[in-house]
Amino acid sequence: MKIRIKFAKEGNMKFIGHLDVMRYFQKVMRRADVDIRYSEGFSPHQIMSFAAPLGVGITSRGEYVDIEVLSTDSSKEMLRRINGVSVEGMEVLSYKRLPDTAASAMSIVAASDYRVTFRQGKAPEDWEGFAAGLEAFADQDRILVTKKTKKGEKETDIRPMIHSLSVDGQAVRMRLATGSVANLKPEAVIRAYMDQAGLVLEDFALLVQREEVYGSRGTGEGAELVALDAFGEEIG
Repeated sequence: MKIRIKFAKEGNMKFIGHLDVMRYFQKVMRRADVDIRYSEGFSPHQIMSFAAPLGVGITSRGEYVDIEVLSTDSSKEMLRRINGVSVEGMEVLSYKRLPDTAASAMSIVAASDYRVTFRQGKAPEDWEGFAAGLEAFADQDRILVTKKTKKGEKETDIRPMIHSLSVDGQAVRMRLATGSVANLKPEAVIRAYMDQAGLVLEDFALLVQREEVYGSRGTGEGAELVALDAFGEEIG
């Protein structure tokens, strides 16, 4: 049986890298007595895969891990058991059964929602002007940035990777392409705008939280973005 788990990574846990998150969940599965399936062979391991691992220093309310289990209790009971052995800053938000034919979260990731704020004392002085300019920036047909590669510098148009960009109070909200085909970080968007506006983005000025991760359902023009936990269903 395939299970998709949505979880939050907050507080000091934002400083934990992906490999440590994997080890953490392996221990949590054992402590919560989850009947997880193991691979076969000389070195069996828990069958577990993560969708779009989060970078260090970023908090999130929309992280996902897929597992396979041999048996399971209800979603409500599994949430109680897993959260009962979790540490502060890690919270499982949903536990849903996937169809047998469902693709892994990792393979269908297409976009993510982010909320970006500035650290105290790091925000632009003219916030209203900054906000108005940012929305005009998003209305451009092309947004060219220069990226460094092994072969030198390359100019890339990041506009197709920005699904939406808006200002909400003192925060910037954006939906950006995520995954192996196209991947754009929120810091890169803010930096591109500030470079274009002649502003300086100080080091460590941004606080980034990922709010949700989406998968693509369908193909071609009929494809739509769907939150990854919407592919599953609650277990009664």
